Amino acid sequence: MVARAGAQAPRQEKEDRPGVARLAVTRLTLSDFRCYADARLETDRRPVVLTGPNGAGKTNLLEAVSFLAPGRGLRRATLAEVRRREAGDGSAWAVNARLETPVGPVAIGTGSDPQAGEAGSRRLVRIDGQAAPSQAALGAHVTLAWLTPQMDRLFIEGASGRRRFLDRLVFGFQPDHAGALSAYEQAMRDRSRLLKDERDGGRRADPAWLAALEEQMAGNAVAIAAARKEVVGRLMAAGDEGTLSESPFPRATLAVEGTVEGWLDEMPALAAEERLKARLAEMRRVDAAAGGATEGPHRSDLAVRHRAKDMPAAQCSTGEQKALLIGIVLANARLLAAERGAAPLLLLDEVAAHLDRRRRAALFDEILALGTQAWLTGTDRELFAELGGRARFFGIEDARITALSD
Repeated sequence: MVARAGAQAPRQEKEDRPGVARLAVTRLTLSDFRCYADARLETDRRPVVLTGPNGAGKTNLLEAVSFLAPGRGLRRATLAEVRRREAGDGSAWAVNARLETPVGPVAIGTGSDPQAGEAGSRRLVRIDGQAAPSQAALGAHVTLAWLTPQMDRLFIEGASGRRRFLDRLVFGFQPDHAGALSAYEQAMRDRSRLLKDERDGGRRADPAWLAALEEQMAGNAVAIAAARKEVVGRLMAAGDEGTLSESPFPRATLAVEGTVEGWLDEMPALAAEERLKARLAEMRRVDAAAGGATEGPHRSDLAVRHRAKDMPAAQCSTGEQKALLIGIVLANARLLAAERGAAPLLLLDEVAAHLDRRRRAALFDEILALGTQAWLTGTDRELFAELGGRARFFGIEDARITALSD
């Protein structure tokens, strides 16, 4: 539960732009989630700053907020991993939130199914008290993006992290993107299982069944690739329209690299779909040996270059890579604010500690100008002093939340 700190300085008037719609969490309640047996945090539209020592539970709160959108959250944890370790066998975790949205207040509840057994492998979602058919329904209400310390190596490690980062941005514009990814991956797994069984001496796979799965893969693959390309193009344009005249966050040149994306540059979507179906049929023997599909959007990559230097992001300094990443996230937030009427929630874990004073001030200015509710964490409250009364401050220690400001 939230405890009250001692007497505080008079509250400063918060910044708010009349007529601007907001997406904001105003109440967050946790049960058996990570280190929290029971916790509740109430806030308003302003940015939220969480400070405290390492291991206190700050990132766990960000992770809880990340479960208000489709997906596995900012740590990509399984549902069983999220449950508090001290909770009894078979117990369920839950995250409940009250949100302001451009169309009015929304109550969201999500958590593991207590009937799913020890593995807790089924996630339940309720929106305004009604059961949702799947977590994909959350995408119609909540858009968010996050940056974590683990993403500092995003540009120098494998392509899978960059794909996930891009797909998270796409979800904000096209909630159906999550469903297309899920359907594509399920069809790909089913096809791989049939090919593996045949390779290992089992029954010969039914050609009609394989063709049906490949048709599902091709249709969803083209939809996925087209959505990624469209959002990247719009992000490039938004990156040129920064709120600050001289932003210290460098512009990025973005491109999606992949076989299907290349085809879409050369031919209509239906033609690309037919070409992928034919290619999958041709590659069955190769894919059986490889243990998976060797072509498709699951192998695409997000290419990022420092525009001013015309240099791949992987060759930039660590500080430049961090600034590029922040610049992309801010461009995404600007674009969503312009097109959907409200900026996404931003979850920024330990970001301020790795920025110099100028970039910290610029980041805070961008957040406030966008009207986004950013959730920021750090060990040193002084790093956020410039926000003053324009943010809500909470102290976190030993999984206890203390309100430090009104």
